[in-house]
Amino acid sequence: MKKFTAALAIGALALAGSAAQAKTTAEKGEERLAKMLEGRVAGEPRNCITSFQSRDVQVIDETAIVYDGGKTVWVARPRDPKMLDKFDVLVMERHGSQICANDVMRTIDPTSGFTTGVVFLDDFVPYTRTEDGTG
Repeated sequence: MKKFTAALAIGALALAGSAAQAKTTAEKGEERLAKMLEGRVAGEPRNCITSFQSRDVQVIDETAIVYDGGKTVWVARPRDPKMLDKFDVLVMERHGSQICANDVMRTIDPTSGFTTGVVFLDDFVPYTRTEDGTG
């Protein structure tokens, strides 16, 4: 019985450690996003953006997908942040010149090529730097 109790305690510690690490990943993602958005002001969310508005796409683990359009940075947060992580590749199936929150987005294991999940996004929020650079 003592072995079972010890094993149960070790298992609980392992789970607590995993939860703490997930929180750390999310916190790091929020810090990275905040740094990217410094000096910018949020605008009205949109369901779609045109693909030429975004030159650079970044996936921030457990936080957001960020499209850098120069003066405007577009941020789309996933409904389940844990679906975005550094171990998967995000694949967007879209048609035409727009990227929309309701486009089919899957995560793929880069080693096996198998689908590991589906990502659902909220609307894209534009963050624009003002002319004087103060936000």
